[in-house]
Amino acid sequence: MDNKEKQIVVTAISLVVIFVCYSLYVYDKYIAENFAILNDFKFWGKAFLILIPVTIVSQIIIHIVFAIINKIVTNEDMETKTDERDKLIELRAIRISHWIFTIGFLLSMVTQVIGMAPYVMFLTLVSSGFISGIVSEMVKLHFYRKGF
Repeated sequence: MDNKEKQIVVTAISLVVIFVCYSLYVYDKYIAENFAILNDFKFWGKAFLILIPVTIVSQIIIHIVFAIINKIVTNEDMETKTDERDKLIELRAIRISHWIFTIGFLLSMVTQVIGMAPYVMFLTLVSSGFISGIVSEMVKLHFYRKGF
């Protein structure tokens, strides 16, 4: 497995870990005590706005630690060059990811049209964002291994 594939696997695993940990934290801290908060738009706005920087900072820290550990174990530097193949793989992964998120966004709007509770919309949005991120990483891994 080359360095790019390792980075993709680390990103996918860290996305899952961050999402699960943040979800459990929010549930234990807020939702378990008060289920009525699920219908509060202010709560969902705060939860989203906090999730974004938590994910970004966590990803940066995880990738720095991964680079350090990789350097210690393999004595190789992380590859920073990107060629045309890397750019094409990234563009294809982004396109697929955007379509998945767009479908999730539309589904979240459909939940409101058919009269479901507001929290269903927010859960659908968060889930579609998480799924699109994981699928993006899996698509990159597939293209690096199999080619286009």
